[in-house]
Amino acid sequence: MDAASFPHINVERTLAIIKPDAFDKCEEIEDLVLRKGFSILQKRKIQLTPEQCADFYAEHCGKRNFASLTAYMSSGPMVALTLARCEAIAYWKSIIGLVKATEWPLDSLRAKYGTSDLQNAVHGSDSFHAAAREIKYMFPNALMETFATRQEPEEYLSRYVKQTLLQGLTELCKHKPRNPRVWLADWLIKNNPSGPQIFEGVA
Repeated sequence: MDAASFPHINVERTLAIIKPDAFDKCEEIEDLVLRKGFSILQKRKIQLTPEQCADFYAEHCGKRNFASLTAYMSSGPMVALTLARCEAIAYWKSIIGLVKATEWPLDSLRAKYGTSDLQNAVHGSDSFHAAAREIKYMFPNALMETFATRQEPEEYLSRYVKQTLLQGLTELCKHKPRNPRVWLADWLIKNNPSGPQIFEGVA
């Protein structure tokens, strides 16, 4: 399935990490990623220091397992992936499974490759803002081109294009020009909401 299958849903980015305990299963996991309709926009093999892991998981600082988490995440190489597809964040989280091992669905990646709450094989961003921060952390030199959401062009069309076109068609009906297409084209140029306003007779 791809974004075209869900025309009403936004395309998103999320960060996926294949953690040290699942590093030798990278190819299997990446193959599943592609079969689930994700595009892999960026890929990087990386090994973080404990300090870098502490920075990456800063929101967990102070929790009981923080030291174990940073030690585990810095224990070996990992693969960081920027994934994209419609509703990528929620869909990737549903594929990898919840944090607690007792709640892992049998068909989740964590159930297949993980062994405990800590050593759970894969990571997924929790939210849009977390994804943006984590992708920037793992790929600091990458340009983050934003995807236009479906709502943005629809809002523009509703607010400007439809309103302007309706007004132009109303004026067209009033004037009844000999060549309506040329008249309407000229009217739209003069009344383009994105262009400079033209005031006739003003010096």
